[in-house]
Amino acid sequence: MSDEGESWALFEEPKDFRPPTPPPTETQHVMKNGSVIRLRLVGTHPLWGHYLWNAAPTLTNYLEDHPALVKNQAVLELGAAAALPSIGCVKMGAQSVVATDYPDPDLMGNVRYNLTHNQCEPTGVAEGYIWGTDPASLLAHAPNGFGLILMSDLIFNHQAHPALMNTVDQCLASTPNAQVLVFFSHHRPHLVDRDLAFFDVARERGYVCDKIQEWILQPMFPEDPGDEHVRATVHGYTIRRP
Repeated sequence: MSDEGESWALFEEPKDFRPPTPPPTETQHVMKNGSVIRLRLVGTHPLWGHYLWNAAPTLTNYLEDHPALVKNQAVLELGAAAALPSIGCVKMGAQSVVATDYPDPDLMGNVRYNLTHNQCEPTGVAEGYIWGTDPASLLAHAPNGFGLILMSDLIFNHQAHPALMNTVDQCLASTPNAQVLVFFSHHRPHLVDRDLAFFDVARERGYVCDKIQEWILQPMFPEDPGDEHVRATVHGYTIRRP
């Protein structure tokens, strides 16, 4: 993962000519109950959707260990990419699941492909969505809001923190157990404080943020600079209304 510091922008299109997109790749995730989730990943993408980030299988495993978080819930995943946690939630008995990502044809076509080929429809649907914008198309699937919102490796997009929380403000249900699960790694160790500033934004809006646990995996990009232990650690947090 290249480190472009403060200049990296989430939705910034590459300025130079890009060669033809490589073909899609495939991977799989085996759930603890033995179910196999087969995933197609886009060949490459400027929004990093061509990776199965470490946080996604970690979050899916966590949900499988805590099925009550998912059962009969309306679930929203932001920045779904391959949509592994969304697919897992369908298989765990969610009432409805909306897997979202930036409304780019390659990304959203891949999300729909993975939902279809893992027999997630009609419980699981795909919606293109830009964080912080009008969520009417999302709430059409859950008029009373979502009891569970999932964020998997999103908060290294520092400039997007307010937009992410705007979506949470509008989409999180008002029920007592409604929560946001935020799982991530610090891919750029020198920017740990900037990553964690996401939770400052949430607290400033009145949310309660609690750390759940840490998991150690292989770092996503072994050749990257910075402390390897920091880059290999997946962190899990929960965000709730007080």
